[in-house]
Amino acid sequence: MKYLIEKGLMFGNLIPVDSPVLVERYNRALKSLTGKVTTLTDFHVDISGYSPELGDELDDDLYLNPRGVNRQFILLTTDQKTAPLLNAKFSTSRGILRQFITENEPQLFALTARDAVAGELVNSVYAVDTPAKLFDIRKVTVEADTTAGTVATAARLGAMIDRFKAEPDAWWDDVLIGQMIGLAKETGDVTRNPVALKQMSFAQDNFWTSHFGGLYLWRGVEHPALIAVRDKAALGTLPIEHAFDFTDRAAIAKFLQLNRLAEPIVEARGLDAASILHQKMDFMVAEVASHKGETLTGTTRRDMRALGRKYAADLPEEWQGLAALARWAEEGGPWPKIDSDHPAYFYTLRASRHADADLVNMLLAELSPLDIRQLFICHKEAFYAAYATWPDAKQAYVADFLANAYMVDKVGTRATLFGHPDPVDGPTEPPPVPKRDIVDLVGPWGAVKRK
Repeated sequence: MKYLIEKGLMFGNLIPVDSPVLVERYNRALKSLTGKVTTLTDFHVDISGYSPELGDELDDDLYLNPRGVNRQFILLTTDQKTAPLLNAKFSTSRGILRQFITENEPQLFALTARDAVAGELVNSVYAVDTPAKLFDIRKVTVEADTTAGTVATAARLGAMIDRFKAEPDAWWDDVLIGQMIGLAKETGDVTRNPVALKQMSFAQDNFWTSHFGGLYLWRGVEHPALIAVRDKAALGTLPIEHAFDFTDRAAIAKFLQLNRLAEPIVEARGLDAASILHQKMDFMVAEVASHKGETLTGTTRRDMRALGRKYAADLPEEWQGLAALARWAEEGGPWPKIDSDHPAYFYTLRASRHADADLVNMLLAELSPLDIRQLFICHKEAFYAAYATWPDAKQAYVADFLANAYMVDKVGTRATLFGHPDPVDGPTEPPPVPKRDIVDLVGPWGAVKRK
């Protein structure tokens, strides 16, 4: 992973914890959550307060995420909202943390000026020992307070103030007044500077989880389904009617179509589809050339064409399909038949505009793993796992490409590829209401086809 780390593509945008005060606050929070402390004098943390250096020190990458459920977090600064989430077990966790920080930023800024804020993303499931348990996860609630309990103390003080104002004899209640003065010394004037955090809960209808080899659970769509990366038969009995795995390409394509979750790249408005297709094709050439022993450092688009010609007989069927589609887009060639059985099919799609566009692009990225740019942008966990298996030449090429062609303009690249805002920030306007289709009336997996 050295190329990725050197170019800021792995462990990038982490927040440094490099002062004795911050380390001491972190240790208090860590002790309250886990009973552990660190001996490190400086380290880095992600949006949840997880530190890869502490993970190594404690020999536990899940020290803030026991059993991979109910992730705990430590906030030292509101700047953590821009950091990534490492070792993600659920696709919704970073969005929840970022929204919590954003919605409570003034209060958290004041609280973290004096103490660390520790908390947890709470649901009713404490362990996911069977796939069926995932269906019990319906809502995640954010619970947080400082290590000194400032928020809870402020709530008690607020209740006492309300009581003092409401009870006519409260002026002569020396015990109540004494308690209020004592609590005010800890919290300050809560009437002028409230320290209450918004109570926030998030529905968990559609999400990805890394448990059981990777699962995409879709409940908040018209035609629900579960999509497994590995063999669905190993999941056992599930409380959902339709379950697929990555070998069920036609069923997944049908699922995306019926729920109007994806659109063809070549039909996307205002998109240079041919350019995107050629870039995907270059990634496939790099895959072949790197395994042939070619050095890819500094390769240009012209070099890739030359390598494509050199290894034309070895290029995968995915490349052939995208090449035919590019010819149609650029030269008016014959329309290629690329259905769900064709290996190139999922490379030709992107998420349509809706609230779960990021989750769809994540699924499509895993279904089209040779598109290394989309895999890196949309599914970091799958990208890092794949990267570790590549030849050194491909690793260097991919790291150079992402550093030079993506990191310099991440927002512009996302807009070009996906046409939607950063999914963490959400759409800038409500998604359009989809039109009803006649296929909807025959059920999700019926045999009715258009003539």
